[in-house]
Amino acid sequence: MSNPVSRRKFVQEASLTTMALGLSPQFIKAQSSAKKDTVRIGIIGTGFRGQDHIEMLIQRNDTTIVAFADPDKNMLASAQKLLKNAGRAAAVEYGDGKENYKQLLQRTDIDAVIIATPWEWHIPQALEAIKNGIIPGVEVCGAVKLTDCWDIVNASEKAGVPVMCLENVCYRRDVLAVYNMVRKGIFGELLHLQGGYEHDLRGVKFNDGLTAYNSGVEFGEKGLSEAKWRTNHSLYRNGELYPTHGLGPVAMMIDANRGNVLTRLSSVASKARGLHKYIVNHPQGGENHPNAKLNFKLGDIVNTQIQTHNGETILLTHDTNSPRPYNLGFRVQGTQGLWQDFSSGAFNAGHIYIEGISKKNHVWENPEPYLKEHDHPLWKRFENDAVGSGHGGMDFFVENAFIECIKREVPFPLDVYDLATWYAITPLSEKSIAENGQVQDIPDFTRGKWKNRKPNFAMDDQY
Repeated sequence: MSNPVSRRKFVQEASLTTMALGLSPQFIKAQSSAKKDTVRIGIIGTGFRGQDHIEMLIQRNDTTIVAFADPDKNMLASAQKLLKNAGRAAAVEYGDGKENYKQLLQRTDIDAVIIATPWEWHIPQALEAIKNGIIPGVEVCGAVKLTDCWDIVNASEKAGVPVMCLENVCYRRDVLAVYNMVRKGIFGELLHLQGGYEHDLRGVKFNDGLTAYNSGVEFGEKGLSEAKWRTNHSLYRNGELYPTHGLGPVAMMIDANRGNVLTRLSSVASKARGLHKYIVNHPQGGENHPNAKLNFKLGDIVNTQIQTHNGETILLTHDTNSPRPYNLGFRVQGTQGLWQDFSSGAFNAGHIYIEGISKKNHVWENPEPYLKEHDHPLWKRFENDAVGSGHGGMDFFVENAFIECIKREVPFPLDVYDLATWYAITPLSEKSIAENGQVQDIPDFTRGKWKNRKPNFAMDDQY
């Protein structure tokens, strides 16, 4: 493996040439002839999501976990136990306060870092990684302000350090099969797409401070895990707070940032009732509980309409405060037919209709035969490797893409421009709702490069 200091010096120097040519910083990495056998990783955030990443990384023989950063000593201990049980060396710990991650990012023996922290930390920590020449893989969501999105794009371009958005739903098996069908033109020319995050999170946003899920009505300092930080966003913000699961997959299908671009949006929100009701009705809550007196700002249902340059429309739905089964609500509709999913990704959970192919006119079919026929090569190749990884196996694929792209020094399939675009939906939707649904322009974070950039997501069975 190349010396990390030399590598970073090369990337920084090469970025000047790239900027002069008007090329993306990721082009630099694609042109490098150097190849890595092992990727040295730091983990910032060793909570439950960070531990998911650790469990996947220790299954690989091409990664070394060098260091952890997390102010929570209990989570650090749990993460170290995972390494020990796998026969791996202990990671160096940085656990002295919330800012101690900066010391981890000053190490010269780390190639990349996975950031699995509360949303508000994603951009600052990624910026610090970029400043130190370390490649960040950043978990989903995290823009508090629109300027956050420009900050990470500008930093990545200036330093020549690529960034990957760790959006795992792009790799869900049914989604990839539909993506494969889109590529083959089976739906015709795409017209309209839908996605969202429709997931009852009341038992995640509140707990008893001891058990993470479905255990009480506390949050903030009295809460555990996501209840400690996530719920505050529902208290103080009203918008599409979790856009990437719904937007990421459909954005790939319409080649967003690669021959197409999102142009504008408008958002509306329903009244907010669900979280208050949950607190009042919970055995540990009631009408007199202090949290029942709070005014939660997040509307129970938030709908965001998006327009694209090429003329497609997208509808995102955010629904996390109501009793309901899990569903991301995908719909992919073209001039020849459409697919709609229900539930959580099973091949037979949904509807499909393809004009001229479906057996009966105007009659829905079970999508399973179609999805099996067009099962994506990635899943055919790595099905066994994905067994046991999180979220039905799709966590394996996003992790694999991150590591393989670093090893091969090729562009990420979900890059800094995707991250910025998807993150930007949150502050723009908040502004739109505050302005009674006023249309908001979505910035072109590629600065026009989308016109010539080519699709590179899931083009074959490599990553």
